Amino acid sequence: MTLNSTVDRVTERIIARSEGPRRAYLDRMARAAEEGPRRAHLSCGNQAHAYAAMGDDKAMLAADRAPNIGIITAYNDMLSAHQPFENYPEKIRNAARAAGGTAQVAGGVPSMCDGVTQGQTGMELSLFSRDVIALAAGVGLSHNVFDAALYLGVCDKIVPGLIMAAATFGYIPGLFVPAGPMTSGLPNDEKARVRQEFAKGNIDRAELMKAEMESYHGPGTCTFYGTANTNQMLMEFMGLHLPGASFVNPHTDLREELTKQATRRALEITALGNDYTPVSDILDEKAFVNGLVGLMATGGSTNLVLHLPAMARAAGVILDLEDFSDISSAVPLMAKVYPNGLADVNHFHAAGGLQFMISNLLEEGLMHEDVKTVAGRGLNHYTQEPMLTDTGFGYRAGPTTSHNDKILRPASDPFAPQGGLVQLAGNLGRGVIKVSAVAPERHIIEAPVRIFHEQHDCKTAFQAGEFTEDTIVVVRFQGPKSNGMPELHSLTPTLAVLQDRGLKVALVTDGRMSGASGKVPAAIHVAPEAADGGPIALLRDGDIVRLDASTGTLECLTDLSGREPAQADLAGNGTGVGRELFEMFRQTVGPSTEGAAVVL
Repeated sequence: MTLNSTVDRVTERIIARSEGPRRAYLDRMARAAEEGPRRAHLSCGNQAHAYAAMGDDKAMLAADRAPNIGIITAYNDMLSAHQPFENYPEKIRNAARAAGGTAQVAGGVPSMCDGVTQGQTGMELSLFSRDVIALAAGVGLSHNVFDAALYLGVCDKIVPGLIMAAATFGYIPGLFVPAGPMTSGLPNDEKARVRQEFAKGNIDRAELMKAEMESYHGPGTCTFYGTANTNQMLMEFMGLHLPGASFVNPHTDLREELTKQATRRALEITALGNDYTPVSDILDEKAFVNGLVGLMATGGSTNLVLHLPAMARAAGVILDLEDFSDISSAVPLMAKVYPNGLADVNHFHAAGGLQFMISNLLEEGLMHEDVKTVAGRGLNHYTQEPMLTDTGFGYRAGPTTSHNDKILRPASDPFAPQGGLVQLAGNLGRGVIKVSAVAPERHIIEAPVRIFHEQHDCKTAFQAGEFTEDTIVVVRFQGPKSNGMPELHSLTPTLAVLQDRGLKVALVTDGRMSGASGKVPAAIHVAPEAADGGPIALLRDGDIVRLDASTGTLECLTDLSGREPAQADLAGNGTGVGRELFEMFRQTVGPSTEGAAVVL
């Protein structure tokens, strides 16, 4: 199948834009790879320190003939998605020994849960944790005794941070090892209904708590299609998972076997073997375009509009908002998973999942097949699904038809002709909107604005009954320089109630929303942010703003000339719950249009 002309054009544009940084990056990786296996350059004393606690593996490590895997783990038992990783190091060490290699935990990285910190002060550290994760992984791998790496991470900032590190150490191979989604609990639409009833004051906190506990009830990733599960999709679309690894539930036989197989594959693709496949060869421009295609086809999280540019920059690839918007215009929406539909990721996986989507997108010429992956050359590997039989582990051809067309459809008969992510530009700056779950009649909102500098103040105004007409709610001073760019997802139930009352409402913010932003139109990541004196800081209550997702415009229709940008007292953003430690991050962070990164 001939490659889609838009996908081809965007790819060539990214290649041209990235020419200098990508060449410099590949030159660095080539020089590092020429040095050969890392341990060969360490003194005997250096190596003795590294192997002192390795017991029966000491002899193999000291002989320097067998590959050694470094494990970077994001384990903690507060995150349901990461709790299964507790015993992975021992499983990986055992699998490595059985395959003639060794493995060591190189280091741990922090992994915070946005579900715990939603609407809380701790959320102001969330985005910055991505860069901390990259730094922490870099420290772990800096011991320079590893021939490959296995990255154990799943959730929102963890996978992007690990990718930034994996690209930086791109001269060694790396595989990402997931833990899988929790089994299905309370349906997501019922959970959303209960939240809205609580926001209206119709039910008490005990009933809300019961519903939440029934939703998030066991080990594994949350089952809605938010940032964590979007990350898992990306790792397959970009060739860094084993095929079919993303959505197998924890503590199942197949899940356990996939972890063993990932270990074996990591050993096979080191420079000591015959199939050397460093991360730098995988994370090229085509891989990132495939990631963009997957993001649009699945209706994935808007948080990846921040993360993918930062991830790509680590590999010398420069992405821009126009790349997201143009790919979205060419790629149909093939999946309906909550919040874009009623199904969860387990239902999606059962309907055919990623293997069906990749197969179909390749057939339609919407993805690059000629890429390197951890499974081998060519994305066709990812049309195969893993299986366990009486004779052992293997792969078979994945589904080529959907098993439930209410959840998953082919590109020729999609839920929508476009992916649903639109770049917005106008006299208020640049931003994005995700419209895949927004009703078409709400793609254009023109209304007076109501200005807030804290999401809590917006909820207080709602509780006081102050929203009685069509309104565009502007929540500013929520960008990375202001307070670390926390998600404003806790506003979603409030705005959804207003919308259900028949009002036309929208959100405009220099902050961000999660992948669960849902049915309320939201212009997010608006840049330049208010703390940088961006045009959003010129708005006043009552100004008329027009958000038009159909034309990709975000305009204030009121004359803004002669105004001075509003100033906010941000002194309180610097203390409490660890915020003191991140002052340098707030001062040096880049704009959201470039990924809001600190270390790159």
